[in-house]
Amino acid sequence: MAERLQNVLAHAGVASRRASAAIIESGVVTVNSLVIKEPGYRVEETDEIKVNGKRIETAEKKRTIVLYKPVGVLSTMSDPFGGKTVADLVKVPERLVPVGRLDKDSEGLLLMSNDGELVNQLTHPRYEHRKTYLVKVAGRWSEEKLRTLRSPLTLDDGYTIRPVPVEVVKEWSNNTRLLRFVLGEGRKRQIRKMCSLAHLVVLELKRVAVGRFELPKELNPGEWRDLTREEQKDIILL
Repeated sequence: MAERLQNVLAHAGVASRRASAAIIESGVVTVNSLVIKEPGYRVEETDEIKVNGKRIETAEKKRTIVLYKPVGVLSTMSDPFGGKTVADLVKVPERLVPVGRLDKDSEGLLLMSNDGELVNQLTHPRYEHRKTYLVKVAGRWSEEKLRTLRSPLTLDDGYTIRPVPVEVVKEWSNNTRLLRFVLGEGRKRQIRKMCSLAHLVVLELKRVAVGRFELPKELNPGEWRDLTREEQKDIILL
């Protein structure tokens, strides 16, 4: 997957991203023997890159995996308190990082990658990639509660979220329902806070899709697999 020359130099330890841009603009960087002065020039993993005539060792091969994160596992690579993390589930030589958050009490789709550009595209607020969740809730139900969930809500940190699509997928006779939420921004523990404001208790919360990419049906909690090249391209275009 092509990546900006500026980022490749930074990942290879040549300099910071800003300093790498200045180095490129000075005309001392070549790609396949051609002088390149544009920091955003796209390079492939197979390209030969030199700085002042010295070939650089490019960053490790890009890898992105999809994990079915189970409940009770932190979406971090380490925990100072000794809790179980996704690093305990995904043991690979590459230095992967979780793409976004999925809290300890939630489960479902979690991407992990060492592709800095992909991580940025999927986590930066300006891209607003939609994430779909199935949420099982309990509590006395009314249509007013559904209207509350669909309305602008001010969370406990003072931030007012925009209205999001919420629909009832299934209902049971014991005052429990399965709801589908589609979030574009995604504040920390947003769905749980929304449900609390509607006086509903979250029993289960599962992320099932990021954009058009859905949690693979063949994965069980704790299992993962590499994304195919086609899936990676689709995710970049989400």
